[in-house]
Amino acid sequence: ALISRAARAGKGQAPVERWNPEFCGDLDMEIKADGTWFYLGTPIGRMPLVQLFSSVLRKDADGKTYLVTPVERVGIRVADAPFIAVEMNVSGSGDDQLVTFRTNVGDVVAAGPGHPLRFVDEDETGGLKPYVL
Repeated sequence: ALISRAARAGKGQAPVERWNPEFCGDLDMEIKADGTWFYLGTPIGRMPLVQLFSSVLRKDADGKTYLVTPVERVGIRVADAPFIAVEMNVSGSGDDQLVTFRTNVGDVVAAGPGHPLRFVDEDETGGLKPYVL
């Protein structure tokens, strides 16, 4: 059911890790902590456009986030994390347990060796905030 609600299920990912274009500068684009994308200070209201941008998003070793195509790489700002889990499913138990998330841009990711789950101290609430790589 979770996968059926995912906008991009089965579409595969762009091979951004194989693209190494020159840096072309920064865009006035930001992903706020609530997952809203902004361009020039204005929210991007068209979900297909947000999904297109999110499909070429990459965080490099320098800690910065970029939109990457085969011919250019531009920097953007990310307040916290580029994606927000909006749905979670847990199936199985013990060693066979699988935790799957659907993001705000329609991707589905399962926590595991390729996508480890980590928890960070949340200063504001005193609790822990989960992140999936």
